[in-house]
Amino acid sequence: MPEFLDNVTVLSIVLGIGVGLPFALAAFAINDYFQSRRHNRRLQMVYGAVTTAGGTRTAARSLSRRESNTPKIDRVAKRWLPRRDALAARLARTGYAISIGQYALAVLALSGVATLAVGLLTPLGFLASLLVGAFLGIALPHFVIGKLGNRRVKRFLLLFPEAIDLMVRALRSGLPISEAIVNAGQELAEPVGGELRLVEAGMRLGRSLESLLWETAKRIDAQEFRFFVVALSVQRETGGNLAETLANLADVLRGRRQMRAKVRAMASEARATTAILGGLPILVIGLLELTTPAYLKPMVSDIRGIILDFIGAGMFLFGIYVMKKLASFEI
Repeated sequence: MPEFLDNVTVLSIVLGIGVGLPFALAAFAINDYFQSRRHNRRLQMVYGAVTTAGGTRTAARSLSRRESNTPKIDRVAKRWLPRRDALAARLARTGYAISIGQYALAVLALSGVATLAVGLLTPLGFLASLLVGAFLGIALPHFVIGKLGNRRVKRFLLLFPEAIDLMVRALRSGLPISEAIVNAGQELAEPVGGELRLVEAGMRLGRSLESLLWETAKRIDAQEFRFFVVALSVQRETGGNLAETLANLADVLRGRRQMRAKVRAMASEARATTAILGGLPILVIGLLELTTPAYLKPMVSDIRGIILDFIGAGMFLFGIYVMKKLASFEI
């Protein structure tokens, strides 16, 4: 290392980057946000308000694409980020209005904070702290987005058979499938109702029902919804009693849900074993820190101990991942 890059200088650089980067990104995002608000106000001035026959005024709604609060950052992120379409699909799966630019801001801010924390709390150098901070800044948002998406899909699948039942009753009363989907979207809560209302909005713009359903299937990424779309597509091509087909599909989906619950109950012992084995190292480290803190001091003060910490943490996480996969079954 050059002479002018002593420990104090490196720590000052890390501190400056860690403190300055989040503030700069926040200022950039706030600027984009206020510009977006001005843009929306101008659109409202252009569209105005619609006066109904009864004399009340309702705001005009646009069914065009949603405008992001950070358009500039979105353009930069879409240009440089790899696999932008897959990332956009993961963000849409959560049900929240999270743009690619906002996700990139969160990654950069978290990476800066993690780099600063690692540089201050460990004797690692600038490059090692930057690598660890970048890993944490990328991994944690990816994990959180995946969790939010999976949670929303689970809620969707829990309510989807009831949505199919509403469609079946509407079909048996003589309504077409498009009206049945509209009625189900108005009756059901989120997330099924919200997705079906998006399909309704697309149909009002003149798009075909099948293309809208396939877009929803891509966003939801669940086999149960793809079964529904395939059933509608096949019925449109071959004909047949669609109400009976959808009723059978609802029974199949409920059977899959019951089977999944039984498998989860049967695998509860394996999951409990995974939790116990995963918690034991953390418990032992906590007890050693309380009883003999000098015993663990080389693991955080010596570079060799820190390297062993990362190796052990990697092996620990890999073991938990393997045990979790062994205790999970696809239905």
